[in-house]
Amino acid sequence: MAIAVVATLKVASGKEQEFEGVFRELSAQVKANEPGNKLYQLCRSKADPSVYSVMEIYADDAALAAHGASEHFKAAGPKLGPCLGGRPEIQYFETV
Repeated sequence: MAIAVVATLKVASGKEQEFEGVFRELSAQVKANEPGNKLYQLCRSKADPSVYSVMEIYADDAALAAHGASEHFKAAGPKLGPCLGGRPEIQYFETV
């Protein structure tokens, strides 16, 4: 069974473009270097453009762990952090 993750992020006012730029770089690295990742998609709320969700699917728990341990993920944290307006909400699912 694959693992799905939905991370909801509130972005600080005026930081949306910076956030999206950093995320585009991270997404390209995930897609190029993580064969266990099946989906890594940033989505912006239509109701509140400062709220984003990252929809992720991994082949298994090992692929999810590899994502969290990757150098590109670790390097993105200090760039994304200043863009956020609060702690991310992360939900984990099993695909059916």
